[in-house]
Amino acid sequence: MHNYILMNTILLSLVLLPIVLFCYFSYYIFLKHLRYYCTYFASSLQNKNIVVFYGSQTGTAEEFSNRLSKDARRYGMKGMAADPEEYDMSELSRLTEIENSLAIFCMATYGEGDPTDNAQEFYEWLQETNNSLDGVNFAVFALGNKTYEHYNATGKFVDKRLAELGASRIFDLGMGDDDGNLEEDFVSWREQFWPAVSEYFGVEATGEDCSIRQYELVVHNDIDVNKVYTGELARLKSFEIQKPPFDSKNPFLAPVATNRKLNKGGTRHLMHLELDISGSKIRYDSGDHVAVYPMNDTSMVNKLGEILGSDLDTVISLNNLDEESNKKHPFPCPTTYRTALTHYLDISNPPRTNVLYEIAQYATDPKDQENLRKMASSSAEGKAMYHSWVQESRRNIVAILEDMPSLQPPIDHLCELLPRLQARYYSIASSAKVHPNSIHICAVVVEYETKTGRTNKGVATNWLKNKVVTDNGNKSSVPMYVRKSQFRLPFKATNPVIMIGPGTGIAPFMGFIQERAWLKQKGKGACSFYFCTSSLEGTRRQATSASDLQLRTHGGGEELDDKREETPNDTVVQEGENSSPKTD
Repeated sequence: MHNYILMNTILLSLVLLPIVLFCYFSYYIFLKHLRYYCTYFASSLQNKNIVVFYGSQTGTAEEFSNRLSKDARRYGMKGMAADPEEYDMSELSRLTEIENSLAIFCMATYGEGDPTDNAQEFYEWLQETNNSLDGVNFAVFALGNKTYEHYNATGKFVDKRLAELGASRIFDLGMGDDDGNLEEDFVSWREQFWPAVSEYFGVEATGEDCSIRQYELVVHNDIDVNKVYTGELARLKSFEIQKPPFDSKNPFLAPVATNRKLNKGGTRHLMHLELDISGSKIRYDSGDHVAVYPMNDTSMVNKLGEILGSDLDTVISLNNLDEESNKKHPFPCPTTYRTALTHYLDISNPPRTNVLYEIAQYATDPKDQENLRKMASSSAEGKAMYHSWVQESRRNIVAILEDMPSLQPPIDHLCELLPRLQARYYSIASSAKVHPNSIHICAVVVEYETKTGRTNKGVATNWLKNKVVTDNGNKSSVPMYVRKSQFRLPFKATNPVIMIGPGTGIAPFMGFIQERAWLKQKGKGACSFYFCTSSLEGTRRQATSASDLQLRTHGGGEELDDKREETPNDTVVQEGENSSPKTD
């Protein structure tokens, strides 16, 4: 009996020992990383007076943060833009160890008053912490859209909560409205912000504003092609060797299973795409968004290279001149100019004022220089000129270079200045209960004529339009990932639903209808649908019964062809469109 107990004890010890050792080393590694990040927060900000944290979903807040960090140099201070996701923000109070330090927060609001993905942990920490931030100087610029109920909610919360924790607000909260003129809001706030900083810290501008390069060009004449980025967002060769989980930095290359035009009349092109997610382990719910990473139009890229007289296949790196910065490159490097302009940089949208200011020095015509600098200024005349000549005329960088022949910026400096090409988000037009291995997109192809007579095309929709199922025997694919949403059907399947879908706003309702029809088939309840679409003539409502879920809707005058979007029991959705020509 004694031997039996002893043997069991030994066996139990052998089983438990690896578990104990695993827990011990896991805890050790956790503490090691915790110490590392706490040290990293302080060491990475060493000698930096200004740190600009950004909460950014589409890249605008990050762009504004970079501009503010560059401004710091003009006041003899050292600045850097920082992603709060990469820092232990509970160490924020350590900024007081740096003389004349200031934390600036450019915070965008996403969804229903929510923080952006990269600011989520910082937001939650602010909600829960009682740590004193006494002695920390701060300012906040908020980015939002006043047409939404929770306008600039994240920026307002960060501004209020930092003050509650004892931090010192050195300048009023800035409010940027994307429904109006976000660029103008930022420029106006920035023009008043820096004099306040100057007065608070007793510093003065070092002299006239001048162009300050943040990155240096390195040309690779002899480099292994396997070490050159070809469009990957983070990990080199990630498109060749796909590894889950898939997210914003590691998108899944989804094969295009279906791409067809839904409408047979009218001038618009309403497309239906099905992306195959088999084997990806991607899961989604009705109401979620699919993020798609598009490519710029090849003809625009070639035109840009032609205007600037550059060899687009030159392999280059743009390396940060600040060796202490955690952002080593403006986009994945090494790569070619062609890849950068095709995959990484936004060349289709009108450039912001900071780009005009920086490239003005390269105009040989004094009048062109004067106009570019005027448009980049905060004067009433300059703002009006920028609004008319750039924004209303929808001049992108190619159009600006065409209309100002004397303007010849070096292509490497232009690549440094242009913002990143962002993912496009589409409401998923399918239900995972019906289509677990595919994600559907319903979108209108964007194409319109500008005031200059040019034809502008939406980057993503035109790129998707040309994604045929097979291309020279190869399957077309789309880099994508799923972003969760709070937009959901009522929990109870018997609750009546009113759905209002202006234009392609119908997309998520396709998934909802599919899901409710599926539930009905499973005997899990049914409800009445009241479906509305908007058109120029008005809104027409029709009720549908739970017995057949049949929908008939009236919209903007375009009829679907015979290949209609179908739910499990042949629900027909007919849609008209009312989409802005400036979105894609």
